[in-house]
Amino acid sequence: MITVNKIEIPKDSIFNEMQYHPAEQLEEAQFKASRSLIIDELFRQRAVELTLIKESEKMNDEIVEQVLQTDVESPVASANDCETYYQSNKEKFVTFPLLEVRHILLQAAPDDFETRDEMRELAVTLIRTLENDVAAFKSLAKQYSACPSKEVGGSLGQLSKGQTVPEFEEQLQRFETGLVTMPIESRYGLHVVDIVRKVDGNQLPFEMVSDRIENYLNEKVQRKSIAQYIARRIIESEIKGIELGVDERNAMQ
Repeated sequence: MITVNKIEIPKDSIFNEMQYHPAEQLEEAQFKASRSLIIDELFRQRAVELTLIKESEKMNDEIVEQVLQTDVESPVASANDCETYYQSNKEKFVTFPLLEVRHILLQAAPDDFETRDEMRELAVTLIRTLENDVAAFKSLAKQYSACPSKEVGGSLGQLSKGQTVPEFEEQLQRFETGLVTMPIESRYGLHVVDIVRKVDGNQLPFEMVSDRIENYLNEKVQRKSIAQYIARRIIESEIKGIELGVDERNAMQ
């Protein structure tokens, strides 16, 4: 039986909560569900102390927010903090490059590991062929590609941000112009890729991204402050029936 300051967390509630905390092991899901309900109960008890709700009333997100506003004070990022972050992370504030790409899609479902292995081997074979004769790209695209682009030699045209799936887009940025010498994997399968042209992105000035940086830093500090607050509440409370592994040291990390 799990209790939080002598208030019991019903077993039925834990089992119902487990559906929101999938895990490989049943014990792990049960632990995550229990921890979540313990935190909810701590917020409920604090809301009662602050007379935000009555003992018999239920919590909601608005009440949680009121508790946090009362108990948690987070520092606000200064202009100097934002400038320092910008100077240390300039590569994050560059416009997306413009890419002209052609590809051969060797289709395989994400969970079809056997077919993916076969398509990966085929992709490597095609890349080796193209390394010797890149002019064969159009004919190989026509023969092997599962993408409608095979009718135009595998051409995807000019790609800017958001015009293809994120995992494919992210990998494309890593390569320079020319034949990519390794298969690129996406949810659709394996891709043999030739980057015909790449126009690098431009550095965005600090003034254009300062608000975005300020919001990011403030949210980051707020998340840490809330995590520390929850950890302290756990330490200061009488919790029986489970070991959450929270102590003074990791409460401040």
